[in-house]
Amino acid sequence: MAVAEDYRGLCSRLAEENVMGDTEYGNADSSADCIIAGGGPAGIVAGLLLARGGIRVVVLEKHKDFFRDFRGDTIHPSTLRLLDELGLYNKFARLAHRRVTGVSITGADGEEKVLADMSRLHVPYPFVTVAPQWDFLNLLAEAGESEPGFDLRMGVEMTSLIWDDDRVVGVRTQSSEGDDDLSAPLVVAADGRWSRAREEANLSMRELRSTIDVWWFRIDTEAQLADSIAPRGRDGKVFVAIPRDGHVQIARLIPKGEDERLRAEGVDVLRNAVAETFPELASDVGALELDQVKLLDVRRNEARRWYIDGLLCIGDSAHAMSPLGGVGVNLAVQDGVATARLLAEALRKGRVTTHDLRRVQRRRMLTTKAVQLLQSGIHRMIEPVVHEGGTISPPAPILWLLTTFPSLTVVPARILGMGITPEHAPDFARRSETEPQNQATASSA
Repeated sequence: MAVAEDYRGLCSRLAEENVMGDTEYGNADSSADCIIAGGGPAGIVAGLLLARGGIRVVVLEKHKDFFRDFRGDTIHPSTLRLLDELGLYNKFARLAHRRVTGVSITGADGEEKVLADMSRLHVPYPFVTVAPQWDFLNLLAEAGESEPGFDLRMGVEMTSLIWDDDRVVGVRTQSSEGDDDLSAPLVVAADGRWSRAREEANLSMRELRSTIDVWWFRIDTEAQLADSIAPRGRDGKVFVAIPRDGHVQIARLIPKGEDERLRAEGVDVLRNAVAETFPELASDVGALELDQVKLLDVRRNEARRWYIDGLLCIGDSAHAMSPLGGVGVNLAVQDGVATARLLAEALRKGRVTTHDLRRVQRRRMLTTKAVQLLQSGIHRMIEPVVHEGGTISPPAPILWLLTTFPSLTVVPARILGMGITPEHAPDFARRSETEPQNQATASSA
């Protein structure tokens, strides 16, 4: 996946195509025009789009592959539309996945209550797909292979930032091949909720309330569960099931800090709770063991400022989301799109100012705040059940509105599925399904 064309040759070609304009294109001594730390959804999307805009991008992913069982697997309408704009939707549609058109809960009367109806959205793909995230990331990485400026380095970890006074000018890395220093006019931190780059840059965080953690595990089964990603359960045993081919990925919501105590109860308590909540899985839960159960420390926060000179945080490094609602992947993807669209021109000129970086945060802040607010409501609805028992139910006035006027279910669907400021691929990154993937143009959105 490494760049095969040397930089001076690339500059000459871009100059002939009038991509560079009148300003010198970057710094011939730099390793790249942009270094992205983290090969998750935000990093891969930003890297692919920038490369299609003629930018030399190095994406660093510390793992040697994308295979992790406990990644977010919900791909929302905004991301499906983006894949279409990039000429990749048909390839994605051929991957094994399920479609979910709404979020619902089972009311006290035993009936399903629809809280968010994606089918009411007037968008090309009014549904959520459930697909393994590693397939999604591999699809984007393969598209990047056709771009001369896209350099994805697997098994390479950023260990620290490189500074010139108060400006970030590169990163130090380590891998099985040894240590290396890389320089660039911009470093994008897409390295997750425990971002090393953000911590080193001393970007302060605002912590949001969460009193739950999550147990993640899978159950191999051929049983067919309803295509719903809404929480189910009662009496303190709350689960979310994500159906996949051949198995079900399950999240159990537990009180924060209670992992050790609940494990001490033994695996039979967990097996019985799963079987009670999902009777379809009763014959398959016997294979579940506690050492297969992984703990996710749920954090909800956001950086007050996403950037300093030479560094921009996006995705979970800028705003860690709760897994409830499955919105983290799609917010990260939209961050990546906005980064490419707003910064491509500055990167072509070889200098990105803090004013440029501020534009990205301002663009993404409204959607981030709206989703955080919606998630706060979901937490207030579910956390009492996790701690005190009872049944899951939204506030009575909201439930009355959504059931009396079903058309209002489009409002939460819009926030979850598209965001307040959904992002479109810039013109330079768009492709048709049959168009060669290395035909970058100079146009921008």
